[in-house]
Amino acid sequence: MTVRHSRDDQGDSRDLAINPVFSREPLQVPRYALPRAEMDPDTAYQIVHDELMLDGNARQNLATFVSTWAEPQARRLMDQCAAKNMIDKDEYPQTAEVETRCVHMLARLWHAEDPRQAVGCSTTGSSEAAMLGGLALKRRWQHRRRAEGKPADRPNLVMGINVQICWEKFADYFEVEPRYVPMEGDRYHLTPEQAVELCDENTIGVVAVLGSTFDGSYEPVAAIAAALDDLQERTGLDIPVHVDGASGGMIAPFLDPDLEWDFRLPRVASINTSGHKYGLVMPGVGWALWRDKKALPDDLVFHVNYLGGDMPTFALNFSRPGAQVVAQYYNFLRLGFEGYRRVQQTCRDVATRLAAEIARLGPFELITDGSEIPVFAFRMSEGTDHFSVFDVSAALRESGWLVPAYTFPKNRTDLAVLRIVVRNGFSHDLADLLLADLRRVLPRLDKQNEPHRTADDAGGFAHGAETKNPRSPGRD
Repeated sequence: MTVRHSRDDQGDSRDLAINPVFSREPLQVPRYALPRAEMDPDTAYQIVHDELMLDGNARQNLATFVSTWAEPQARRLMDQCAAKNMIDKDEYPQTAEVETRCVHMLARLWHAEDPRQAVGCSTTGSSEAAMLGGLALKRRWQHRRRAEGKPADRPNLVMGINVQICWEKFADYFEVEPRYVPMEGDRYHLTPEQAVELCDENTIGVVAVLGSTFDGSYEPVAAIAAALDDLQERTGLDIPVHVDGASGGMIAPFLDPDLEWDFRLPRVASINTSGHKYGLVMPGVGWALWRDKKALPDDLVFHVNYLGGDMPTFALNFSRPGAQVVAQYYNFLRLGFEGYRRVQQTCRDVATRLAAEIARLGPFELITDGSEIPVFAFRMSEGTDHFSVFDVSAALRESGWLVPAYTFPKNRTDLAVLRIVVRNGFSHDLADLLLADLRRVLPRLDKQNEPHRTADDAGGFAHGAETKNPRSPGRD
């Protein structure tokens, strides 16, 4: 992200004017340069604290998928482990053991055939985990092509245009052609037919999203896998599936146990999820798992000496705190399967009730209802053209609510929606307060003759629903 500094009329940054704190002398503190000397720690704290008061209230942020609440015990553990470096396996062997336990727990949760043989690791978040999954797909494809004496320089990856922006970054950073399936009509994500249509001998894999950031819907992973099975029977092309379960990977196992999307499907080679979304950990931690060692080429794995033994490691980063991994293990112990089920069911109950109440208000039409991941999107109903979703978003922000408004991508850029993410901590009571504020602003908006705000006013306030830059899926 590019940081732009605000400047005064002279084009130079103004110093921060600091009032006396407990009779201390007033200070002038440079905004964009190091101060010349040290200051009292309480003064430094107060300066930073006061500036951060201008941030939004995280609990009212209905745009982000990231957890904004944690139990005091989890926070204490995170504070105790903040100085532990995850990469130092020898110095912090029990933290490394905790990471291994979490991987095995997830492997069982996602029905790995032999959880002891599943391979996985923690990451800084689901974006890094997704890139690791993509790298493994690319390297497996390259090995196979070279073994067959065929060129391995033009890999492509098939996915819906609704994928999170990290997949566009992966394709750009690691030189893979992204083949996006555009939205059409009421189809807002990838379907089996469209996925197979874009596959060829250079396809390293298909990404199926379990919980689209645009509308909260599940993509039909089992049907996509079945279509690829049929493709292999007809053409010999053996194309694996990576499941981006950033959100749904920690929802479906508890609320939709009969839904087949994970390692029960032989074609699913790898899965990523976000521990700091519906894994219920404060940011940032993610997880990447492969069904077995064959799915993760060994030449991508670095082997380090760990207590006289071998500790394989596979990550894009190096040093990072162990705090979030420990907090993930705490949550797994604290909640167990039934606890996670209750938390996620409450989130879904809040989402579906809130969606139904919003639909009853009149000016809105639901795109989804929160019955898959607890996320739903809604648009202006037909005939409501004197105010926009962007007007609604701005009006709710006056009361502290951050509800993003954005347009859908290519072929459905005409569709502008609002999206609400229900997370742990967003209760029925808070949902009622949001509804009350929404009801309060609607009469004022209804008096407008035309919309006052457009997509240009929304800036980058989309949280995962950014527009991609689709490239032609040509074979040349």
